Amino acid sequence: MSQDRSQVWAVVPAAGYGTRLRPHTHTRPKALVQVAGQPIIGHIIDQLELLEVSRIVLVVGYMGAPIVEYVQRRGCFSRVESVQQEELLGLGHAIYLTRDVVGADPMLMVYGDTVFRADLDAVLRASADGMVGVKTVDDPSRFGVVVEEGGRVRQLLEKPEHFVSDRAIVGVNLISASELLFSCLEELISGEVRTRGEFQLTDALQGMVDHGAALGTFPVEEWFDCGTQEALLETNRHLLESTPVPAHATDSVVVPPVHIDPSATVAQSVVGPYVSIGAGAEVNRSVIRNSIIGEEAVVENAMLEDSLVGFQAVVRGRPSRLNVGDLSEIVG
Repeated sequence: MSQDRSQVWAVVPAAGYGTRLRPHTHTRPKALVQVAGQPIIGHIIDQLELLEVSRIVLVVGYMGAPIVEYVQRRGCFSRVESVQQEELLGLGHAIYLTRDVVGADPMLMVYGDTVFRADLDAVLRASADGMVGVKTVDDPSRFGVVVEEGGRVRQLLEKPEHFVSDRAIVGVNLISASELLFSCLEELISGEVRTRGEFQLTDALQGMVDHGAALGTFPVEEWFDCGTQEALLETNRHLLESTPVPAHATDSVVVPPVHIDPSATVAQSVVGPYVSIGAGAEVNRSVIRNSIIGEEAVVENAMLEDSLVGFQAVVRGRPSRLNVGDLSEIVG
């Protein structure tokens, strides 16, 4: 039975510290780190907007206010709610904190540090208590995994030590039986049942199965974890390839695919391939490849490759591979 999309809540956990993306996450939350011309969470909102999901609840913590403000500015949702996760006790705990907002309504969970592509329109028409997004991976020991029999989920395990399945849970799930999920999460939390020190969503989904819930799966064709510099640059490359945009420059060579914000200035430079240049940035007399240049950054007389340059950072005269945080300056 198709979901009434006006009743679906998008639930986006985005409370993590993003330690693997430092120094950039010293000054902004991971969900607002730029990739392919907008914040990570901006790409998530693009997908939700296409689905006409009109309500969202954000689970925030570290520097959470800017995330909420960004989502509100996008103006895509009739309701924007947020809950605070004071202690990072796991994904299951983060989802549990939304219970008073979501109630019995269906929820579409999208993890706030991933960029994905999947046929969620079909998922919202599925008749099941829940649908778990999965992707085949080479190293299932790094993920929660699903064992499915006859089109129905039978077992879910968090980071199994021994192989049981290579179908990983990758961060997009639809739960129709929300009350049952919250009940299973409450059992874990009240009973202090933790896996690897945290309250795991995977264990609560297994609880739903144990209570007789019908869970299915759906394929996530493209999924990118933006948790490291290398992963962020890989995501940037892919998104630029799949959504080419016009680029403008003065007395310069642009090698597509490239994203240059309309308010950015590029002069006497060679830019690309796989370069994103943020709003208000300035690039002069430089060569840049496979890099992300943040908003209002300045790059002059430099040669950069495989680099991240943060908000209002300044790089002058230094051929390098760099990871430069916000408001920093490097002069060669």
